[in-house]
Parts: sequence; structure tokens; C-alpha cells
Amino acid sequence: MKALSIKQPWGNMIVSGEKTIETRKWKTDYRGILLLCSAREPDIAPAGCALAVAQLVDCRPMSVLDEPAARCRKYEGAFAWILEDIRPIKPFPVRGELRLFDVRLDKDQLEYVDATGH
Repeated sequence: MKALSIKQPWGNMIVSGEKTIETRKWKTDYRGILLLCSAREPDIAPAGCALAVAQLVDCRPMSVLDEPAARCRKYEGAFAWILEDIRPIKPFPVRGELRLFDVRLDKDQLEYVDATGH
């Protein structure tokens, strides 16, 4: 499964539904299921864990209209990664990497929870 490491507190904001656009200074042609993982730094729980599964439906240059959903201001060279169908999962450890990376995982192994962790 394709995965993306996200720094905190942005990862938790995606899980709670507060943030539906992730921003990067690079684009991807990948579309589909994406495992969202919390980076180890900063050490904000659950650090170093998979947090949610989402559909990456688009990746395009960020506009000022994306700011509310991205929870940040537009910046030079930013791309908006549009996330839909964000489904929190029971966190489990994942060793993150830069850029998109692969996690060997059968999606039937994921334990879905609500945003409160239940």
C-alpha cells in the first residue's frame, strides 16, 4: 500500500477531519488509497504510526482557496494533495520514509475506528 509520512499536529488534524488537503513542495501522479502515517518528529502521539487511510483524488498547484482545508497559508511551490474518504484506523508502528513509500500490508488487516479512537 502506498504511504505518506505527515508531521504532527497535521496528521491528527487529518484524522479528526479538520484538514482534508495535505501540502507538499512536490507533486505526484499517484491516485488511490494512501496510508497516512505520523512522523516520529515532533514526538506528538501517536508518533511513528499509521493513522488513517484516505483516497488521494487529486494533486494540483495550491491556491488561496485551499488554505482553509489545508490549515495553512499558500506558499511558493506548494501542491495541494486532495484527500477524500478519510478513515481513521487503530494506530500501528510504521517506519516512515521521505516521499511516497510502500508498506507491505493487506488492507483487510486494517482495523477501522472512529475519530475518537473507538
